[in-house]
Amino acid sequence: MSDWVLILGASTGHGGATAKRLAKDGYGIIGFHFDRGETKKEAEKTISEVTELSNGRTIYWNTNAAAEDAMEKYIPEIKEITSGEPLKLLLHSIAFGTTTNFFSDKPVTKRQMDMTIHVMGNSLLYWTQKLYDAQLLAAGSRIMGLTSEGNYVAMEGYGPVSVAKVAMEAIIRQIGWELGGSGITANAVQAGVTHTRALTKITEGWEKWIKKTKKRNPLGRTTTPEDIAGTISMLLQPEADFINCSVIYCDGGEHRSGTI
Repeated sequence: MSDWVLILGASTGHGGATAKRLAKDGYGIIGFHFDRGETKKEAEKTISEVTELSNGRTIYWNTNAAAEDAMEKYIPEIKEITSGEPLKLLLHSIAFGTTTNFFSDKPVTKRQMDMTIHVMGNSLLYWTQKLYDAQLLAAGSRIMGLTSEGNYVAMEGYGPVSVAKVAMEAIIRQIGWELGGSGITANAVQAGVTHTRALTKITEGWEKWIKKTKKRNPLGRTTTPEDIAGTISMLLQPEADFINCSVIYCDGGEHRSGTI
């Protein structure tokens, strides 16, 4: 087992925070991001911090990680980076998709639905399949994806993303069920409402979401990317070897306290 982790969506939000935390924990970080313009500057800042925390054991690629040709191109390079040893973690943290209603002035199209489901859901399966075939996943490896309560609560503009995340949860369960016998586990981590760039893209009323969340959350605050990073760090410990096919809640009890 290598001490390298692979994070899809590792520049900002939960993925960026997890890259920093795991670099601090001593892991080498292999990250994908897809940033342009102003967001590229934010990504470069994260990469600089991760590089420093990992003592230079950081590889980032700015490309569409959901594209099959990217998987084909970079998996051999990943294998070279780890000297052929399996990855400790594959984390899916890609937050890119269409946020609109099914019925509106501009209802979601088939192309938008297909893209969102692939990028935020199905792409995790294809990465896992290809990494497994390349012997980059083995006993002790973890597969993780990020989800939210929007998967079972209807929200303004969240429909396409909700469908994608539900698909991802099903994929994770099946991966854990099929690969558990090889010692590879798969779990989803459910965050509460978090003030990230992705949240501001979901709805114009994101500030109201945050305000309401602080009132309904038992701990009186919203989730932070660092909360999620800490949870993922814990799930990499040997004591978590028997946690599989599950949704791990890291939201302060928010999912038990009504809806947004």
